[in-house]
This record gives sequence, structure tokens and C-alpha cells, in this order.
Amino acid sequence: MTDSTSTRRPGTPSRLRAINDRAALDLLLEHGPLSRTRIGALTGLSKPTASQLLARLEAAGLVVPVGTTAGGPGPNAQLYQVNPAAGYVAGLDVTPSQISFAVADITGRTLAEHEVPTPGRQAAGTVARVADGVAETLRLAGLAPGCLSEVAIGTPGALDPTTGKLRYAPHLPGWHDPQLLTELRAALGAPVSIENDVNLAAVAERALGSARGCDDFVLLWAAEGIGAAIVIGGRLYRGFTGGAGEVGYMPVPGAPVVRNVRRENSGGFQQLAGADAVLALAKRHGLSGRTAEAAIERALVTPGAGEEFLGELADRLATGLAAVVAVMDPEIVVLSGGIPTAGGDRLRELVREELTGLAVPRPQLLSSTVPGSPVLHGALHHALTAARERAFTTA
Repeated sequence: MTDSTSTRRPGTPSRLRAINDRAALDLLLEHGPLSRTRIGALTGLSKPTASQLLARLEAAGLVVPVGTTAGGPGPNAQLYQVNPAAGYVAGLDVTPSQISFAVADITGRTLAEHEVPTPGRQAAGTVARVADGVAETLRLAGLAPGCLSEVAIGTPGALDPTTGKLRYAPHLPGWHDPQLLTELRAALGAPVSIENDVNLAAVAERALGSARGCDDFVLLWAAEGIGAAIVIGGRLYRGFTGGAGEVGYMPVPGAPVVRNVRRENSGGFQQLAGADAVLALAKRHGLSGRTAEAAIERALVTPGAGEEFLGELADRLATGLAAVVAVMDPEIVVLSGGIPTAGGDRLRELVREELTGLAVPRPQLLSSTVPGSPVLHGALHHALTAARERAFTTA
């Protein structure tokens, strides 16, 4: 019989130093500039060990001194922070109409953002368009080309891990080549990952928004398309082919059943509560609007017809959500995307009332609180996680 302790990785000095280094870096990211004494108190390290740790991290270019404490008794203490120049990342949010870019330093501070429209359904030139957009964003940030440590791209659909092809997104021409990821990595000179956009919205929600610290939740995204992200045990659940959460195709009462899912969302939840369906519903109630969001905003200030429209929209959203809740039984559900955002607290409360009568589980129903674009925030956070893992590994 093999002694089970013989397979354990020993706590070598170098490994223990690496653990302490990473703990200190994470504390600096969370709390901002800290003194040697404060780092020692938070980590439980002695002052000499904390001093050695900071000297080691400063020599590696991972921390920099940033002034001293003031106002307390005794001599002022040197403060340290994570070196922003230890790495840079880019996040992209890809939609059929445009690509949004953002660049951040290793601390998570966004340095520049940029947008590029995408011409119609043109499939050619995707790699060049992305490379040019990233280059322009770096220029706006005052950074040199080739400085990125990681790039994360959010797209509709999901990348099949076995084929490398983007699935569930026929409305995104130019993004279905199995070699696209390889070509993007070569063009950008950095590691590149492609992730489902709604999954990235959930990443942002857990890091910055209503699901902060929650390990089991569902995010329902309702905008031009309908999608969901599932987090179990603090980790995204993607499914065997990456298609978990593609609820736009999900059969629901009141919508045609999709008989050929290779066609562009021709039924299911998408046809019940996607943007086109919301506009059609608003028109039926005598409400005008150039977009689904505009129609919802008009409904909020229109007595009678507006309330009837919102009630029916809430019923549609709750109908699809009830199926997800019945299977997942999450702690919370976050409503995100343009449609719930436009509807605000009023639409969320109507959805909650409808869901109470449709599903046995009673998850807390919350609205997204991520500012700006949740997908772009999620892409940056996804890229930062990978970049920090490499940069902060000191042994």
C-alpha cells in the first residue's frame, strides 16, 4: 500500500514564498497601498519576513513604493502598491453591429476604450478589424504595441472546445473559422480567449455587481437576443460543447417550437421575449419605440396600456425563467441586458410576482448593478485573472 502522504506536494521554502507573495499581491489589489507592517498584520508574517517579501516583489517589478504614511506616531512608513506596468490586458465585446474595446493595467484600472462599427453581414477582415481596433485602443491608452499579457473576447454563442468553431451565433459572420483563435493570437501577439458574452456578463456581476460573492446563481440576459449564464460552486458551467445557457432556443409556452436549431432563432424563448418580440408586443399595445428599450421606457410613463404591456412582458420573461429555475434552483437570479435595464425596478417586480406562481424554488431576483457594459467588464476581468495568474507566480 502506498503511503498517501508521499504523494502530497511538500511545503518547500520556494513554494511557501510563492504562496505568501501571491497573498500579499492580492491584498494590495484589494486594499490599495499598504505598509510593510500592515501587510505583515494581514498575512500573519513577521516584520522581517514581510520586508523580505516586499523586497523580492519590488525586484521582480511586481510592486512599487508610492509614498509614506502620515499623521501617526513615530516615523512615517513606506507604502507599496502593485506595479500597474506589471501587465496590460484587453477586453472586447463583439456584437453584429460593433466591436467595443477596452484596455486595463494589471490593477484593473481601465486606461482606454474604443468602438468600431462592423459593416453589415460582411465576413471578411475579422482578424484585421480586431487587430486595428486593439492597436488604436493601445494608442489611446498611451501604450506600445505588443504590450498585452492577455486578451479576452466576448461573443454571442459559444466556442466548441472540440472543433474550435463558434456555435449558436449564425448572425455573427466572420467569427466561425476554426482557425480564427490561432490567427487572432498571431495578429495580437498575446494569448487570446473567446468566451460567451452572457457568461462574461455573469463574471462581471460576480466580481462587481449584484452577485458579488455568490457561488450559485443564474444571470438572464435579455436584449436583442436571450441568453443565460450559470454559475455553480463559484464557477461558470459551460456544458460539454460550451452551449449551456443558450436558452433562446428553449421551448416555452406561447412560442413556436424550434424544429431546426441551425436556423436563426426561429422560435422558442427568443421569439417570445427577444427585442423583436418586445417591439411587436409594444405595437400591439399602441406603444411606439425605435428600439425595445425605448418602447419599455415609454410604457413606464404610460398609464393603462403601458402597465398592460409590462405585465405581459413580465409574464413572458417569467415563463422562460421558470424552466431555468426549476432545473438549477439558484440562490439568486440576476436580470441583465437592455430589456431588464430599461424596465428597472418595476419590470423586475412584475417578473418576480409572475415567477412566484410558476416555480417552486424562490430565488432572490435582482437587477444588474454593473456599470456600463457588463460584457466588456467581464472580458477585462476574465483577462486579468489569467494575466495575474502568470505575472504573480513567483516560484
